[in-house]
Amino acid sequence: MSTLDLDQLNDMHLDVLKEIGNIGAGNAATSLSKMLDTTINMSVPRVRILDISDAATALGGPENPVVGILTKFRGDIDGIMMFIIGQTFAGAVLKSLLGVQQVSYHSLSELELSAISEIGNIMIAAYLGSISTLSQMKVKTSVPAVAVDMVGALLSVPAIEMSSVSDKVIFIEDDFLGSDSQITSNMMMVPDMESLGRLMQKLGIQL
Repeated sequence: MSTLDLDQLNDMHLDVLKEIGNIGAGNAATSLSKMLDTTINMSVPRVRILDISDAATALGGPENPVVGILTKFRGDIDGIMMFIIGQTFAGAVLKSLLGVQQVSYHSLSELELSAISEIGNIMIAAYLGSISTLSQMKVKTSVPAVAVDMVGALLSVPAIEMSSVSDKVIFIEDDFLGSDSQITSNMMMVPDMESLGRLMQKLGIQL
C-alpha cells in the first residue's frame, strides 16, 4: 500500500465524504427503525479527519469503556471500518431487542454481545452501501470482530492494522433521534490511498 496522508483532502473531498456519511446515516436510520420497531430520525453527520489520539478524545477519552466492531473491506476499495458503541447506544438497543433494563460492559452475555455485533454489522454495511450507491464500486466485508475495552485499547487495533497507511482516520459522528431518546454513533474509516483515489475519480474528483 502507498502512504496515505488524509491531510491532502480539501473541502471538495470532505463534501464527498459528508455526502457518503449522509447517505450512510440515512441507511442506518432506516435499518435501526426496522430493527427497533420505532421511528428513528437523524441529524446531519459530522465528518472530520482526526489523528488517532484526537479520535480517542472525541470518544470520551482513552479510558472510556466502549464496544468496538471492526471489519475489513475489500474489492474496488480497500480498508478498515470500526463502529464504536457507547453505553447509551448499547443500552437503547439491548433494551429494545432483548428487554435488558441495565447494561454493564463488565458483564455482557454472549447473547448481548451477539446483538451488539449484529447492530454494528448493519451500521457498517449501511455506510459501505452508501459508497457503492454513489460510486457503483463493489465492496465486500470480512466477518466483524467485536470487543469490549477502553477506547485507547480499541483504537490501537486500527492504528496497528493501518500503520503503514495512515495515522489518521475519517471520523463520522451521527445523532439518531428516537421518540424519547437521542443516541450518538461513531464510525471510523481508514481506506488505503489507491482506494481513496479510485473512489474520488469514480465520482469525478481528483485526489
